[in-house]
Amino acid sequence: MSESDQQVRTFNGLRRIVATLRAPGGCPWDRVQTHETLRHYLTEEASETLSALDEGDPAKLKEELGDLLLQILMHTQIAEDEREFRMGDVIESVADKLVRRHPHVFGAAVAETPDAVVEQWDDLKRKERNGGSALTGIPAALPALAQAQTIQRRAGKAGFQWETEEQAWVALDEELGELRQAATPEERRREAGDALFALANLVRFVDVDAEEALRSTCGGFSRLFRAVEGLAGERELDLSQSDLDTKLKLWEEAKARGQARQIEGGRP
Repeated sequence: MSESDQQVRTFNGLRRIVATLRAPGGCPWDRVQTHETLRHYLTEEASETLSALDEGDPAKLKEELGDLLLQILMHTQIAEDEREFRMGDVIESVADKLVRRHPHVFGAAVAETPDAVVEQWDDLKRKERNGGSALTGIPAALPALAQAQTIQRRAGKAGFQWETEEQAWVALDEELGELRQAATPEERRREAGDALFALANLVRFVDVDAEEALRSTCGGFSRLFRAVEGLAGERELDLSQSDLDTKLKLWEEAKARGQARQIEGGRP
């Protein structure tokens, strides 16, 4: 590997590539990008990174982390071009936060368990808010389920939550009953939101990440539905014209085949 190739494989080398793309004479597309035009790509790359984590594929994760890093470098380069801040400011900001919120590592505080670390972290964040709302700083762009559980977790740590899991079950049952009784589109939208919020709160009580759980289910459904489509195609069936009993039989067959493949592959 040549010296120039080795330089490219460094963080500073990658930064120079991004700066070149944004510089006069660089890439016409990269040069016109702004923080706003790149919003969609940041969300997309973060989602693809999560998918790579879910799939447990190190090669894909490596690639997606690179794409996500590129988005960070692009936003930082835009900020440097606009004289808003520099890469050193970004690094200093996160380094300062890590040191400040780990006094048990960089100071004299004591936190010997993960739970103690989380409690200390939350206490430090409360002090940093300086009397502001416990909900300060929750990103509006978070996916709705993740946002719901973040709000509930923050409110809970401030002392505002059900005392028992059973109370959370009762609240969910009440919200589902109200959803069943909703008569207008607006009532259904509102009651559906309340029911989803109550469900997110319940699964938080049993230590389940609602966003992760639903994403996993969506992935499982998608895989099985594609298998159902394949079975229907083999038998020249039109799913849209098939009766419910036929569809359910295809679904169960697809599940059985999928489970058999997992066992054959050595996965329980």
